[in-house]
Amino acid sequence: MSEQNFDIVVLGGGSAGYAAAIRAVELGLTAVVIEKDKLGGTCLHRGCIPTKALLHSAEVAEVARESAKYGVKTTFDGIDIAAVSAYREGIVSSKWKGLQGLLKARGITVVAGQGRLVGANTVAVGDDRYTGKNVVLATGSYSRSLPGLEIGGRVITSEQALELDFIPKKVAVLGGGVIGVEFASVWNSFGAEVTIIEALPHLVPNEEETISKQLERAFRKRGIEYSLGVRFQNVTQNDAGVVVTLENGTTYEAELLLVAVGRGPVTQNLGYEEAGITIDRGFVITNDRLETSVPGIYAAGDIVPGLQLAHRSYQQGIFIAEEIAGLAPIVVEDVNIPKITYCEPEVASVGYTEAKAAEKFGAEQVSSFEYNLAGNGKSSILGTSGSIKVVRVNEGPIVGVHMIGGRVGELIAEAQLAVNWEAYPEDIAPFIHAHPTQGEAFGEAVLKLAGKPLHAI
Repeated sequence: MSEQNFDIVVLGGGSAGYAAAIRAVELGLTAVVIEKDKLGGTCLHRGCIPTKALLHSAEVAEVARESAKYGVKTTFDGIDIAAVSAYREGIVSSKWKGLQGLLKARGITVVAGQGRLVGANTVAVGDDRYTGKNVVLATGSYSRSLPGLEIGGRVITSEQALELDFIPKKVAVLGGGVIGVEFASVWNSFGAEVTIIEALPHLVPNEEETISKQLERAFRKRGIEYSLGVRFQNVTQNDAGVVVTLENGTTYEAELLLVAVGRGPVTQNLGYEEAGITIDRGFVITNDRLETSVPGIYAAGDIVPGLQLAHRSYQQGIFIAEEIAGLAPIVVEDVNIPKITYCEPEVASVGYTEAKAAEKFGAEQVSSFEYNLAGNGKSSILGTSGSIKVVRVNEGPIVGVHMIGGRVGELIAEAQLAVNWEAYPEDIAPFIHAHPTQGEAFGEAVLKLAGKPLHAI
């Protein structure tokens, strides 16, 4: 048995955990990261990075199919799934090696093994003990299923979907949120028939309703089918595939069923509750400074209730390190964290939807404008349609921005600055957006709300 002491002991080497450790050592503290699998966690190995690599392959396939309308002669001969997997794995491997080198260069101790909290300031890995003045819990998440729905055989989660060595001919996707629509988009581009089953009234149901409706129209145009507003009942498997039954009796046959109903927190059997930490439905409960019910123990990332996004995890890890160092960092509410869904077309948003803004500020105090990308030169060149909607408090700041269209995720940075800095449309209107860019569309929406539209009506 050995015992080592640090300023911060981090349990979990994903986005939140390694960000906390890096920021801690930048501030002159010592840190150890304990990770049972690979540094980088879900985002790097099973989530953000590999899925976006797949989506890029899908985009290239679509460009090859449609090249003639841009005056370029190509032939599309199909998808080499082994080559797609090699491309994806190459990206992940490169980023993983880079991350390992980064932590080593910063002097951060990395321990490979299953850690368990065994006291208010100690994490055990086998017979070894790592004690810190503070402990950061960042153990991440797993793919959820529904009660009674077992994963196995032809019923898979996103982890198994990433590892498929073939392209299914027909797929049913249970869940129309981010994971579901992204995989549906990939498989459709790869030539599969796809049906999404979503119990709520819209795809990407947490987004602005007008954006959800535009995505539904775009998916219908692409040939992606969907069922909305009816709950899943059961699935049966046979040699040919699966049969999915909904509560209204409707059935869907497919080769595979992808279960994409969200992610749950990894907190069981890690000693959290035994140490006195408050847990609710598996999530670690913290105050607004991310400290748990046990002083000196903090939690970050997917185990904390709220948005499960890698960039939220990074921010929370940095926040905790700065909080421990006494820098009193500012709190960024979940509503003001940017979100992007990387299907085709992309969906991006930050801040309140118009309905939520009306609830908070009063319907009579809220106004909005939605600029159609049909009026944007760069969007026409790219061959994409969609819109950018800006929500403001009357005579006050911008409180929400909601977008749909090819590549609009790249526009979210300016939108989140506007929302988080509580900028008025009149503040932004004098600034110049380069032409021709999609960024002009945001500028046009702001000009309209400031009362001096150029191309908007």
